[in-house]
Amino acid sequence: MAELPCAEPLPRCSGRFTISTLLGAEEAAGCEGAQLSGSSLCTRTFGYNTVDVVPAYEHYANSRGVGEAGRGRPSLADLHSILKPEPGRLRVPLPDPQRSNGLPDTEEGAGEPSSAPAPEPVRFGWVKGVMIRCMLNIWGVILYLRLPWITAQAGIALTWLIILMSVTVTTITGLSISAISTNGKVKSGGTYFLISRSLGPELGGSIGLIFAFANAVAVAMHTVGFAETVRDLLQEHNSLIVDPTNDIRIIGVLTVTVLLGISLAGMEWEAKAQILFFLVILVSFINYLVGTVIPASAEKQAKGFFSYRADIFAQNFVPDWRGPEGSFFGLFSIFFPSATGILAGANISGDLKDPAVAIPKGTLMAIFWTTVSYLVLSATIGACVLRDASGSLNDSVAVGSPGCEGLGCSYGWNFTDCAQRQSCRYGLSNYYQSMSMVSGFGPLITAGIFGATLSSALACLVSAPKVFQCLCKDQLYPLIGFFGKGYGKNSEPIRGYMLTYVIAIGFILIAELNAIAPIISNFFLCSYALINFSCFHASITNSPGWRPSFRYYSKWAALFGAAISVVIMFLLTWWAALIALGIVVFLLGYVLYKKPDVNWGSSMQASSYNLALSYSVGLSEVDEHIKNYRPQCLVLTGPPNFRPALVDFVGTFTKNLSLMICGNVLIGPCKQKVPEARQASDGHTRWLLKRKIKAFYTNVLAEDLRSGVQMLLQAAGLGKMRPNIVALGYKRDWQAAAPQSLEDYVGILHDAFDFKHGVCLLRLREGLNVSRVPQAHTNPAFGAAEHPDGNGTGGRAVPSTGIGQRSSGMSRASCSLGIHSGELVDPEQQASTIFQSQQGKKTIDIYWLFDDGGLTLLIPYLLGRKKRWGKCKIRVFVGGQINRMDEERKAIVSLLSKFRLGFHEVHVLPDINQQPRPEHIRRFEELIAPFRLNDGFKDEAAVNELRHGCPWKISDEEVHRHRAKSLRQVRLNEILLDYSRDAALIAITLPIGRKGRCPSSLYMAWLETLSQDLRPPVILIRGNQENVLTFYCQ
Repeated sequence: MAELPCAEPLPRCSGRFTISTLLGAEEAAGCEGAQLSGSSLCTRTFGYNTVDVVPAYEHYANSRGVGEAGRGRPSLADLHSILKPEPGRLRVPLPDPQRSNGLPDTEEGAGEPSSAPAPEPVRFGWVKGVMIRCMLNIWGVILYLRLPWITAQAGIALTWLIILMSVTVTTITGLSISAISTNGKVKSGGTYFLISRSLGPELGGSIGLIFAFANAVAVAMHTVGFAETVRDLLQEHNSLIVDPTNDIRIIGVLTVTVLLGISLAGMEWEAKAQILFFLVILVSFINYLVGTVIPASAEKQAKGFFSYRADIFAQNFVPDWRGPEGSFFGLFSIFFPSATGILAGANISGDLKDPAVAIPKGTLMAIFWTTVSYLVLSATIGACVLRDASGSLNDSVAVGSPGCEGLGCSYGWNFTDCAQRQSCRYGLSNYYQSMSMVSGFGPLITAGIFGATLSSALACLVSAPKVFQCLCKDQLYPLIGFFGKGYGKNSEPIRGYMLTYVIAIGFILIAELNAIAPIISNFFLCSYALINFSCFHASITNSPGWRPSFRYYSKWAALFGAAISVVIMFLLTWWAALIALGIVVFLLGYVLYKKPDVNWGSSMQASSYNLALSYSVGLSEVDEHIKNYRPQCLVLTGPPNFRPALVDFVGTFTKNLSLMICGNVLIGPCKQKVPEARQASDGHTRWLLKRKIKAFYTNVLAEDLRSGVQMLLQAAGLGKMRPNIVALGYKRDWQAAAPQSLEDYVGILHDAFDFKHGVCLLRLREGLNVSRVPQAHTNPAFGAAEHPDGNGTGGRAVPSTGIGQRSSGMSRASCSLGIHSGELVDPEQQASTIFQSQQGKKTIDIYWLFDDGGLTLLIPYLLGRKKRWGKCKIRVFVGGQINRMDEERKAIVSLLSKFRLGFHEVHVLPDINQQPRPEHIRRFEELIAPFRLNDGFKDEAAVNELRHGCPWKISDEEVHRHRAKSLRQVRLNEILLDYSRDAALIAITLPIGRKGRCPSSLYMAWLETLSQDLRPPVILIRGNQENVLTFYCQ
């Protein structure tokens, strides 16, 4: 070991121990020129030179996938494998050791050099960016014009209850927003961003679109409210521009144009305008409170104002319902919209300095102060103003005058006449401008109304484009990407502003929004319900990724908030609630249908995992029953895109029914194959999804094919969801292939039976492997172009592109079974197969020659239930004797009817035991001739000595012993050619060769003879000799 001198004096730094280190020469050299996976450096840390790096922000920035290496962090291979020096590689300078916080120079930690620093965007804190914005959006015309009237109707007590009930919903939603916004970094997009990243794109996208539209229409609502107030002032002074309706349109268009100009000037100018509106509203509040303590003049007394009086407070403390809206929930529906607006700060999350701090603090403080203002206003005005007053100075009387009724009599005013006739023009129950009348200076209240309406309109004008911009960038819906472009240092959505402006103008021109307003309120309530449900759902799934730094929330309170938001939707306007929910469901269905390629780690994914885990464990607690048997298949596809017909065949009868696992054995040095395995796995999974095959993909590394399949047979699956059938392709090249690969192939079939699995073997005339020519299997010329080494097992053939190199020391056969480095799977390349086409009115012929438990019947039955095969007629063929044909046919028909499979056409084959034609027998003998020992019937010991190292060789004794079975395969092939030449599919019971007694070459000769020269696909099926069909109901 040699000591490495430090290039500079040791710094005294906080949080990192950095000293001169000892390092072996080999590691030092490797460290100097190592080619690492990222930008990691060989830093001096903890006393020795190491490739390892200390924790830092940039290692975790923008990492989304599980196991995805962060920038700057070495991969596991960099740490675990031998470093390969690369002389041409330049070392990047070490980071400054004095910098101990680990934060990047830029927000994302990219650290990329640039010629000129980017302009710093405007960012707001929690007061200016969230609290003031939310307070302005919560305050509105209802505060000034309707809250005094609600106090008169419901009384102070029930008004406080209405306020507190509304605030309960918004507070719970605020707590949920706080929890979600502190569970990770929040970017621009506001409400849409929070919901979509929590619940997924389906619900997030639907809410984002309607929430942006609702904000755009809300701009028109608040602007029309302002225009109506201005119009009323013009009417009082007889100064109308055109007429009352057109004046609203003119004033509204001019106002929203000015607001657009403020928004386009930038967020900084918009924030200054909001502060101005905030100050105006505060001045109007102070003006009102000062007016309540100023002694009332005679004019104000005539209108019912007498300053603070205990008896007035007592009278107004209890309700006095009047008119059609005089009910608790009627008034609640009127007041509740004034408690909304708590999302205004969250909607500009991208413009906040620290959204995780600003959104919780600012939103909750805004709710608190606006609640206080509502409670104070209702209590103070209820203690100062009578419910009924005439406004006439002639109604003053002496205190205690006879015939005077009501509380006004004790203050020298007789309002009895108008109160009894319900014709009073003033008082809390009759005069909406009571706040203006009470205040010290009335025009300031009008200025407050202007400030409340314009600030709300401006907040909505900013919120809508910001939310819509984030939605456009995610590309969940078509034709909206144009509006996602941002401009300037704040990435302002100018196109979104113009779209919002056009929508607002359109609704302003209507000049009557009473029918649309309830729908908008319901859209906001939909957002509240989903925000609360997001918080509840993320909490209930127990995902390790749910770690909000804001702890003052409850999942059950969030669930209550979600439920009560839906209830309030129907209390406000039931038909508007149905419209809002219908739009949400429609947009939800569209995203579910399109299935956008996004992965945000939503709680829906965590919930799916929880459900899958719970049900999988639950299955293990229940004993299996024949009625619930499902064919769960381990399909030895190799790379699935190399054998699409095999994938389509199994996927057809397992889709939405049972488990399908595509298995691939990677053969070769572990060091070479491990880096490729995961990349290949992701590509094959995408290929299956693109092909709409509901299957899993798994691969294993093994020294040879058979041992790899043995691993899959033992380890594939989970609990009761484990394969019980092995499906594989027929090995067409068995005569020319390496003998050991032939032995492995037949050995795989023996292993499947040893592990109590059924076997399903598929043979197509044109072959299965399309690794060289990706054409449809329906092309008869395809067979000639197929790779001569193509096999039907879990390996793959060497592709014609020549990508990848054969490892040294690997045989040709073993190389043809492995996956080669550098090859990627293109999900877009999809070869068509016969199993994807309509089969028409053909037949599916089942040759149920031996009783295997019923699997030979079940798989064709499941295939026949699918739409593409639904018109095919299923025929069942069984062996029999010519003198007992009718009895055997009736017995099989009776058995099939008990199975309820719907198979009614049964044929008995009486000639199954006839002698085959001589030319077919000669062809079989020529088939096995290259594999015979020609030992002259020597004893077993001599045969074993001759067959040493060649277990696939066939002795003369074995030929003689299995002659009857061999001739049966020849005869069966003749029967298949006679009866099923034009069938859509042939399913036949797979013959079994006894392990250790039947050489692999003889067994393959049986399969070759049985299925040769057949045009339809042939599936050879053998169950595990246990029942998969039953005719009992228990």
